[in-house]
Amino acid sequence: MIYGEVLTAIRERIGLSQIQVAKILNISNSLYARYEKEIQIMPIKHLNTLCNYYNFSFDKMFNLTDVKNYNNIKKVIDKKIAGERLKSFRKDYKITQVDLANFLNTSHSVIAAYESGKTLITTSFLYAICKTYKVSADYLLGRIDKKPF
Repeated sequence: MIYGEVLTAIRERIGLSQIQVAKILNISNSLYARYEKEIQIMPIKHLNTLCNYYNFSFDKMFNLTDVKNYNNIKKVIDKKIAGERLKSFRKDYKITQVDLANFLNTSHSVIAAYESGKTLITTSFLYAICKTYKVSADYLLGRIDKKPF
């Protein structure tokens, strides 16, 4: 992934310390440092908080587009909408749950849990899908209503 470089650049550009960002996320400074260095993968909920705080899109954070932000972005991620969008993506690309699970090296029951809205997709799985299939993370998460690319 490459969001760590983007997080560092944005934080430094606006003059925040890692300690200040950790406080925004209500986590320890050492954990935030691991996220920024990509030693540990930042959960979607924390990335969403920072995307909202910085007025930045997931797509830009993941280097999927040069668009910094979209109009009418939703600040809260709804697991049900994200699940429906993932299922729709899978069907549009004619991918079974088993095929997607194999691609992501997980079980089909994990994919089913995402699609039913029981759990939110992990950052690494979201990134892999978006990067491979050239789809918008903001759209899949339900932050925007129209596919931007």
